[in-house]
Amino acid sequence: MQWTGHRPFVPPPPLDRLRLRRAALRYARHGWAVTPGARLTRHRFACGRPDCSIMACHPTLESWEDSASTDPADVHAWWRREPHTVLLVTGRRFDVLEVPAALGLRVLGRARLHTGLFGVAGADARGPVAVTAAGRWMFLVQPGTPLRPELDHRLDVVRHGAGSWIPAAPSRMAEGPVRWAVPPEETQWRLPGAAVVQGLLTDALGTVRGPRLRVPRQLSTARRGG
Repeated sequence: MQWTGHRPFVPPPPLDRLRLRRAALRYARHGWAVTPGARLTRHRFACGRPDCSIMACHPTLESWEDSASTDPADVHAWWRREPHTVLLVTGRRFDVLEVPAALGLRVLGRARLHTGLFGVAGADARGPVAVTAAGRWMFLVQPGTPLRPELDHRLDVVRHGAGSWIPAAPSRMAEGPVRWAVPPEETQWRLPGAAVVQGLLTDALGTVRGPRLRVPRQLSTARRGG
């Protein structure tokens, strides 16, 4: 990923809202539950709740886990007036393995090679992959598989399962927009088995050099729940 000194283009609020709503509807149509997130206002995220002091990306609704929906009527209502960040709820249709960019790039290459060698009849490692401008890669996988011990002790590898969420394209974070490195359409919305992707992550650990990115513990699944 290339870093530049240019600020990313920010659409006017009405256009931004329509783009975000259109994306949220697309996810919902494929059974991916969404919930509105706080909107980015300069350098912090504002959810509109007067007693909320959270400055980072977070759900707008306090009961977001219960109210997350795939119903187009809910999506239209949430994005009727505000350009909310689009948040995908994890632990239902999919889990997410979030890793630093150096590891993500290595695993994406291995996933493509792995699938090319073994084919779809083998363990297909291809799946949607989202990337943030801060250098975090998010691999969407089938839900329910805990992290392997080799990954579980690392602070720079996070599994998002039940009680968690991730920001989805084209939402904007403070560093820039979220984008798809591998769009869901490219894999026909299919998800790889978590064990296959975790195996590729484990194999890639020894080939990635450099300091580990320390991720604040409040970003993990357990800390987002409740």
